[in-house]
Amino acid sequence: MKVTVKLIGPFVQAFGFSEKDLECPAGTTADGLVALVNIDKARPKIVTRNGRAVSPDEALADGDRIVISPIYSGG
Repeated sequence: MKVTVKLIGPFVQAFGFSEKDLECPAGTTADGLVALVNIDKARPKIVTRNGRAVSPDEALADGDRIVISPIYSGG
């Protein structure tokens, strides 16, 4: 299946792309996709699927748009 992955903020510099289509096996979960992009599982992040928060164990579907953003704090 093919999903579109968009990275936000410092993830763009760290992983070398802003947005791209990725081929992944059917049944890939949000956590599995994060691992495919090589983002450390322990790193704080927000993952959304088609504009809504997604749980780490939720299976993705062909055509999904996934956005991965680091968690920011401050004020």
